[in-house]
Amino acid sequence: MKTVLSIACGLLVGWACQAIGATIPAGTILTVYTLQTVSSIDMPGTPVPAQLVQPAAVNGKVVLPAGTYFSGKIITSRRLISTSDRLTVNLIGVRLGGRDIPITTTGPRLLANNFRASSDVKVSLAWDTIAAGKRLQFQLARPLVL
Repeated sequence: MKTVLSIACGLLVGWACQAIGATIPAGTILTVYTLQTVSSIDMPGTPVPAQLVQPAAVNGKVVLPAGTYFSGKIITSRRLISTSDRLTVNLIGVRLGGRDIPITTTGPRLLANNFRASSDVKVSLAWDTIAAGKRLQFQLARPLVL
């Protein structure tokens, strides 16, 4: 009886994983929002958790629902006073069905608290602290196989 139950559970899990079986093409734009505050003095490599704002669909079928968890990390920052690097982050993975799937995007995105000093000039603070909830867009550099 235990063997039959184990086989049935294994088939169900295998079927669920194969049911996704979708590939999100390279070039797809993913819009996420940060889940925690990020600072320009945080160390490169610091995790930046995020969640998907809008669902991602392939052939009209939602394969990543809004709220899907993404992992990102700080790529550059002003952690070292002697650097002129700006605060950038990149996505490195997506969590789906309890497993982490690595992703590759086209490059890190600059984070800044921009405000307008006049109608055509943007000024950015040198030491940025970006509150949780910042929306960012990333473009897939390679297809994402789910």
